[in-house]
Amino acid sequence: MSDTTNDTPRARLAAAQIRARKQDAGAPLVMITAYDAQHARIVESAGVDIILVGDSVGTTLLGYDSTTQVTLDDIIHHTRAARRGAPQTHIAADMPFGSYEVSDEQAVASAVRLIRDGMADSVKLEGGARMASQIRAITAAGIPVIGHIGLLPQTAAGSGGMRVRGRTVEEARAILADARAVSEAGAFLCVMEMIPAELAQRVTAALSIPTIGIGAGAGCDGQVLVITDLLGMDFAFSPRFLKRYAELEPAILEAVARYAADVRSGAFPAAEHGFSLPEAVARALESEERQ
Repeated sequence: MSDTTNDTPRARLAAAQIRARKQDAGAPLVMITAYDAQHARIVESAGVDIILVGDSVGTTLLGYDSTTQVTLDDIIHHTRAARRGAPQTHIAADMPFGSYEVSDEQAVASAVRLIRDGMADSVKLEGGARMASQIRAITAAGIPVIGHIGLLPQTAAGSGGMRVRGRTVEEARAILADARAVSEAGAFLCVMEMIPAELAQRVTAALSIPTIGIGAGAGCDGQVLVITDLLGMDFAFSPRFLKRYAELEPAILEAVARYAADVRSGAFPAAEHGFSLPEAVARALESEERQ
């Protein structure tokens, strides 16, 4: 077995343990976004700390035009699948667009469903200071919350698109304020997306909770990538922050093309891919056909 694989059961990390990694100065946290039992099983075997069932499932697996089309039921469905594949890993579930913005009550109700019906350990929502009230309310209900600042994909279309945030003094100050607001509201972890590395390092130093970066440099307390991205399953998606650890898209394409060619030529299935009929059964059928 590969030395990167963990084949012994381990206790699922609680939110408090993840938060404590900041003070313990342990190894950086490893988070991977995955959406189904098969990938979650592999991710758990590799010893990843946190699985995020992200609303990126909409554009990655479900064929939606944007993540704003993802529903709470979509996330619950995929979170349950991930839980079946990774029973011993902390699973965080994204709160999709429209499931938490209206009020504290709506946010708590949605979070409760993700924990109860989705079997998640924690929830993640986008927004800094403007979502502090919802974070407090969800936390007060006993549900661990992950904040998300910097680029906010759910609302990016109305705020400048999918671009790096924090490159102006105003934006940098706002991100620092958002980070403090998320932490003070009770979040146990903060995801920072597509912000300058130096700014992310400042935020990380300023917070008592760990930070997870995606396109935010090496100065964070951990990192997150989407499983299909790091496996190279969509070459059309190639942001600067992505490092591919495999190139599966061409390999899968070649395999499917070979299968199709074998079926069309008659090369598959061959005799070794089938099952023989017992001789006695064959004789009995032949006897019946002669009658």
